[in-house]
Amino acid sequence: MALKATINKATIHLSDMDRNYYDTINLTIAQHPSETDSRMMVRLIAFILNANENLQFGKGVSDEDEAAIWQVNYSEEIELWIELGQLDEKRIKKACNRSQQVKLYCYGSSVDTWWKQSESKLRQFDKLSIEQFSEETTEALAQLISRTMEFQCSIQDGQLWLTAGDESLLIETTKLL
Repeated sequence: MALKATINKATIHLSDMDRNYYDTINLTIAQHPSETDSRMMVRLIAFILNANENLQFGKGVSDEDEAAIWQVNYSEEIELWIELGQLDEKRIKKACNRSQQVKLYCYGSSVDTWWKQSESKLRQFDKLSIEQFSEETTEALAQLISRTMEFQCSIQDGQLWLTAGDESLLIETTKLL
Protein backbone atom coordinates (compact mmCIF):
# COMPACT_ATOMS: atom_id res chain seq x y z
CA MET A 1 0.00 0.00 0.00
CA ALA A 2 1.32 3.42 -0.96
CA LEU A 3 2.10 5.96 1.71
CA LYS A 4 -0.20 8.98 1.79
CA ALA A 5 0.75 12.62 1.98
CA THR A 6 0.74 14.36 5.35
CA ILE A 7 -1.64 17.30 5.36
CA ASN A 8 -0.47 20.47 7.12
CA LYS A 9 -2.38 23.71 7.51
CA ALA A 10 -0.77 27.13 7.71
CA THR A 11 -2.24 30.57 8.33
CA ILE A 12 0.08 33.32 7.15
CA HIS A 13 -0.43 36.95 8.19
CA LEU A 14 1.73 38.64 5.56
CA SER A 15 2.98 42.21 5.34
CA ASP A 16 5.27 42.51 2.31
CA MET A 17 6.39 46.13 2.34
CA ASP A 18 8.78 45.56 -0.57
CA ARG A 19 5.88 44.74 -2.91
CA ASN A 20 3.03 46.49 -1.05
CA TYR A 21 1.25 43.15 -0.66
CA TYR A 22 -0.73 42.51 2.52
CA ASP A 23 -2.86 39.43 3.06
CA THR A 24 -3.91 36.64 5.37
CA ILE A 25 -3.33 33.40 3.53
CA ASN A 26 -4.76 30.04 4.57
CA LEU A 27 -2.79 27.21 3.02
CA THR A 28 -3.22 23.48 2.91
CA ILE A 29 0.17 21.90 2.32
CA ALA A 30 0.35 18.28 1.24
CA GLN A 31 3.73 16.87 2.24
CA HIS A 32 4.63 14.00 -0.09
CA PRO A 33 6.02 10.95 1.76
CA SER A 34 9.43 11.51 0.13
CA GLU A 35 9.50 15.24 0.99
CA THR A 36 11.64 16.23 3.97
CA ASP A 37 10.45 18.71 6.58
CA SER A 38 13.14 21.14 5.40
CA ARG A 39 11.93 21.00 1.79
CA MET A 40 8.32 21.51 2.83
CA MET A 41 9.23 24.56 4.89
CA VAL A 42 11.41 25.97 2.09
CA ARG A 43 8.40 25.50 -0.19
CA LEU A 44 6.24 27.43 2.30
CA ILE A 45 8.79 30.27 2.53
CA ALA A 46 9.12 30.41 -1.28
CA PHE A 47 5.32 30.75 -1.40
CA ILE A 48 5.43 33.59 1.14
CA LEU A 49 8.24 35.42 -0.68
CA ASN A 50 6.25 35.35 -3.93
CA ALA A 51 2.70 35.58 -2.55
CA ASN A 52 0.12 36.60 -5.10
CA GLU A 53 -3.60 35.94 -5.48
CA ASN A 54 -2.85 33.58 -8.42
CA LEU A 55 0.03 31.71 -6.79
CA GLN A 56 -0.62 28.04 -6.06
CA PHE A 57 1.18 24.85 -5.15
CA GLY A 58 1.76 22.49 -8.05
CA LYS A 59 2.15 18.75 -7.84
CA GLY A 60 5.92 19.30 -7.93
CA VAL A 61 7.43 16.13 -6.50
CA SER A 62 4.86 13.79 -8.03
CA ASP A 63 4.46 15.41 -11.47
CA GLU A 64 7.33 16.55 -13.67
CA ASP A 65 5.02 18.71 -15.80
CA GLU A 66 4.18 20.97 -12.86
CA ALA A 67 6.27 23.30 -10.75
CA ALA A 68 6.56 23.07 -6.98
CA ILE A 69 4.78 26.45 -6.96
CA TRP A 70 3.48 28.47 -9.87
CA GLN A 71 1.50 31.50 -10.82
CA VAL A 72 -0.89 30.98 -13.69
CA ASN A 73 -2.92 33.89 -15.08
CA TYR A 74 -6.52 33.84 -16.26
CA SER A 75 -5.37 33.03 -19.82
CA GLU A 76 -3.66 29.93 -18.39
CA GLU A 77 -0.20 31.32 -19.16
CA ILE A 78 2.46 30.48 -16.60
CA GLU A 79 3.78 33.79 -15.28
CA LEU A 80 6.05 32.37 -12.57
CA TRP A 81 7.50 28.88 -12.16
CA ILE A 82 9.17 28.17 -8.80
CA GLU A 83 11.33 25.11 -8.15
CA LEU A 84 13.22 23.90 -5.08
CA GLY A 85 16.50 22.09 -4.67
CA GLN A 86 19.37 21.47 -7.02
CA LEU A 87 17.85 20.75 -10.39
CA ASP A 88 19.42 19.62 -13.61
CA GLU A 89 19.64 21.86 -16.65
CA LYS A 90 16.95 19.90 -18.53
CA ARG A 91 14.22 20.65 -15.94
CA ILE A 92 15.21 24.31 -15.73
CA LYS A 93 15.21 24.64 -19.53
CA LYS A 94 11.71 23.16 -19.64
CA ALA A 95 10.51 25.65 -17.00
CA CYS A 96 12.10 28.59 -18.84
CA ASN A 97 10.45 27.54 -22.10
CA ARG A 98 7.00 27.32 -20.50
CA SER A 99 7.06 30.33 -18.19
CA GLN A 100 7.68 34.08 -18.25
CA GLN A 101 9.89 33.89 -15.13
CA VAL A 102 11.59 31.03 -13.24
CA LYS A 103 12.88 31.07 -9.67
CA LEU A 104 14.93 28.32 -8.10
CA TYR A 105 15.38 28.18 -4.33
CA CYS A 106 18.32 25.98 -3.32
CA TYR A 107 19.00 24.52 0.11
CA GLY A 108 21.12 21.79 1.66
CA SER A 109 24.74 20.99 2.28
CA SER A 110 25.69 20.28 -1.35
CA VAL A 111 24.51 23.55 -2.96
CA ASP A 112 28.05 24.92 -3.38
CA THR A 113 29.21 21.79 -5.22
CA TRP A 114 26.08 21.75 -7.41
CA TRP A 115 26.51 25.46 -8.21
CA LYS A 116 30.16 25.05 -9.24
CA GLN A 117 29.13 22.25 -11.63
CA SER A 118 26.01 23.97 -13.01
CA GLU A 119 26.74 27.71 -13.04
CA SER A 120 28.04 28.02 -16.59
CA LYS A 121 25.08 26.06 -18.03
CA LEU A 122 22.47 27.93 -15.98
CA ARG A 123 23.74 31.42 -16.83
CA GLN A 124 22.33 30.99 -20.37
CA PHE A 125 18.74 31.23 -19.08
CA ASP A 126 17.77 34.90 -18.90
CA LYS A 127 14.39 34.17 -17.24
CA LEU A 128 16.06 32.34 -14.34
CA SER A 129 16.96 33.59 -10.88
CA ILE A 130 18.51 31.39 -8.19
CA GLU A 131 18.59 31.99 -4.44
CA GLN A 132 20.08 29.85 -1.69
CA PHE A 133 18.87 29.23 1.85
CA SER A 134 21.58 28.59 4.46
CA GLU A 135 21.61 25.25 6.24
CA GLU A 136 21.03 27.03 9.56
CA THR A 137 17.88 28.64 8.17
CA THR A 138 16.42 25.40 6.82
CA GLU A 139 17.19 23.57 10.09
CA ALA A 140 15.48 26.34 12.09
CA LEU A 141 12.48 26.24 9.75
CA ALA A 142 12.12 22.48 10.13
CA GLN A 143 11.85 22.97 13.90
CA LEU A 144 8.72 25.10 13.39
CA ILE A 145 6.75 22.45 11.55
CA SER A 146 3.47 21.20 12.95
CA ARG A 147 0.18 20.02 11.51
CA THR A 148 -1.38 23.44 12.19
CA MET A 149 0.91 26.46 11.89
CA GLU A 150 0.32 30.19 12.24
CA PHE A 151 2.93 32.72 11.19
CA GLN A 152 3.30 36.49 11.24
CA CYS A 153 5.49 37.44 8.28
CA SER A 154 7.03 40.80 7.59
CA ILE A 155 9.12 41.44 4.48
CA GLN A 156 11.12 44.62 4.15
CA ASP A 157 14.37 45.43 2.34
CA GLY A 158 14.69 41.82 1.18
CA GLN A 159 14.49 40.43 4.71
CA LEU A 160 11.73 38.12 5.91
CA TRP A 161 10.94 38.04 9.61
CA LEU A 162 8.89 34.98 10.46
CA THR A 163 7.22 34.78 13.87
CA ALA A 164 5.52 31.69 15.27
CA GLY A 165 4.37 32.10 18.86
CA ASP A 166 7.43 33.23 20.84
CA GLU A 167 9.89 32.23 18.09
CA SER A 168 11.17 34.82 15.60
CA LEU A 169 13.41 33.90 12.72
CA LEU A 170 15.20 36.12 10.22
CA ILE A 171 15.15 34.47 6.82
CA GLU A 172 17.52 35.73 4.17
CA THR A 173 18.67 34.12 0.96
CA THR A 174 21.91 34.47 -0.95
CA LYS A 175 21.43 35.36 -4.60
CA LEU A 176 23.39 33.03 -6.88
CA LEU A 177 21.96 34.20 -10.22
